[in-house]
Amino acid sequence: MKKPLLIEIGVEELPAVPLLKELKNIEKKWKDILDEYNFLTDFQFFFTPRRFVFWHREFLPQQPNQIKEQFGAPVQIAYKDGIPTKACEGFARKCGVSVEKLKTAQKNGKDVLYYKSEEVGKTLDSILEEIILKFLTSLNFGKSMRWGDGKYNFIRPIHSVISMFGDKNIPVTIFGIKSKNETFGHRTAKNQKIHLNHTGDYFCNLPKNGVMLKQKERELTILNQFEKLEQENNIKIEVNSDLLNEIVAITEEPTSLIGNFETQFLELPDEVVITSMREHQRYFPVYKNSKLTNQFIVVSNAYTKDFSKIVSGNERVLRARLSDALFFYKNDLKKGLIQDGLEKLIFVKGLGTMSNKIEREQKIALVLAKNYNFQNLDILERTINLAKTDLMSEMVYEFTELQGLMGSYYAEKLGEDPQIVTAIREQYFPNGESKDMPTTELSSIVAMSYKLDLLFGLFSIGHIPTGSRDPFGLRRAVNGILKISLDGNMRFNLDEVFEQVSKNYQDFDFKKLKDFFFERVLNFYTEINASIVKSVISVEKEILNIDKKIYAVNQITQNADFEKNLSTFKRVANILKDSNIQNMGEVKIELLTESAEITLFKEFEKIVQNQFTDYLSKLQTLFSLKPHLDNFFENVMVNTKEADIRENRKNLMAKMYLEFLEISDIKDISVGI
Repeated sequence: MKKPLLIEIGVEELPAVPLLKELKNIEKKWKDILDEYNFLTDFQFFFTPRRFVFWHREFLPQQPNQIKEQFGAPVQIAYKDGIPTKACEGFARKCGVSVEKLKTAQKNGKDVLYYKSEEVGKTLDSILEEIILKFLTSLNFGKSMRWGDGKYNFIRPIHSVISMFGDKNIPVTIFGIKSKNETFGHRTAKNQKIHLNHTGDYFCNLPKNGVMLKQKERELTILNQFEKLEQENNIKIEVNSDLLNEIVAITEEPTSLIGNFETQFLELPDEVVITSMREHQRYFPVYKNSKLTNQFIVVSNAYTKDFSKIVSGNERVLRARLSDALFFYKNDLKKGLIQDGLEKLIFVKGLGTMSNKIEREQKIALVLAKNYNFQNLDILERTINLAKTDLMSEMVYEFTELQGLMGSYYAEKLGEDPQIVTAIREQYFPNGESKDMPTTELSSIVAMSYKLDLLFGLFSIGHIPTGSRDPFGLRRAVNGILKISLDGNMRFNLDEVFEQVSKNYQDFDFKKLKDFFFERVLNFYTEINASIVKSVISVEKEILNIDKKIYAVNQITQNADFEKNLSTFKRVANILKDSNIQNMGEVKIELLTESAEITLFKEFEKIVQNQFTDYLSKLQTLFSLKPHLDNFFENVMVNTKEADIRENRKNLMAKMYLEFLEISDIKDISVGI
């Protein structure tokens, strides 16, 4: 008879970040293990900072019996003159029965030995411990802890286990802890031990003792509290989803509180105040009339009625952080943006210092400036010279995530040209999943120079991404270059850039970097058939053209008759597969003897004389040759005995194929994949 099954693993306070990283896998791993043990059923997963919980409304007390079918050797091998052979006896032993109980069955058209048995399912009592242990050891939180005598290893020490089936405790021992019908309330609640007579008691008693078990309920509670605070105080709370998820993960009884700090700290750039609050203290910033205020929101996990000390304590902590930040800010402004010290700051071993990196970026920037006809070289040089100076500031030393941003604030305060201020701020754009893009040509050149030096420099010393490992963010660097080129409509020909930039680096396998770059191009267009992208990047190396050609080819593949068109033109490619089409001769009109080839040539000549405004129009017009080409293949023998006529017909094929190759190598396209 099915009954509810409750499993709770009680642990010490869980760190939020590793928990959230593994969170997306937890339910799937539990489901897969239940499936493996033939116990698959609906369940709910809940967690708080001190417990993992699996709740099953209906669970079987025993695995279903399984029908097991086993097939052995062919009958003609199993028996010799009616006497069982060793093959037959071995199969009987494997099945655990005598030879007389074996039967025969058809398999792959042959009569073979066969035995069918029913395997009785194991009871839940006998295998639940094995299931729980298998699940826990499958979890990956990165770093883990050992405790006691070092025998057990998990993200945090386990202190309690519940494995209740209805009103019954199923005895299990998990990492040395025996299961009990007993849970625990909030760490400051009176009832640190709550006895359970039935699984239903669990959900009744936890809320009474300061534990909001369901993570979604905690999230909605926090958001409702925010809304109430906003209405009561006429404010707007900035809700960062990552921070909200973290708060949900570290609270059992969330209470949102509003705190204050001195207005003098609003002299700091908003990002400094917000970073001090959000990244270091898990506070939410508060706005009024679209401006940052001297208030913050802290979500307390305390189980109490008096939160005054909690508010004042958090105000005191934030005040100390902001005082330090204001001190750093004023000191940095006194010193100004200076390069002293960058010559001692190592960039990457093998690539010298940050000063060396700046020199390389300057050379790349000059190449790009020439390509884009950017005239103001003085402002470009000064921007790159100043861009990394904030790495020597006290503020960035304390808040490394503000590099670039602080440099732009200091540059603005110190009276630098607004173009320089913007370019310093945007030098790392786009970064990661951020949608922020450089807003000026100067910013784009500076940002590209930074990313190109990363790619060339790290490939030149052998730091090449492998698998999912990419510690220097080189995949992001390529994606950034692609986005800058497309967003700013800036031509970027990889072959040309490689030739111009590579001379600044020691020799390395440039093909590896090119392959890496175009691998990222392939991944950039995830919504498009990969064979279409490959067909374009095999013939085109300029990013803007690649983008236009990919979308043109993709659009034409959506036509209902595309597969038929493609098959005809792939035939052209197959005819020419052993030919060097780039070096084939001109078509000689006097050697065109058949009406089908004369017509094809005339229609083709009309096309090449057209001035196409876009790639799609050209493709559509080229594919309009299909009926003439089909007629040609039906009525003309390409590989005729006459060498000059054969060569002339191939030259005609080559001319058509070359027109396609200006957009895509159509033979590489696989529709429907």
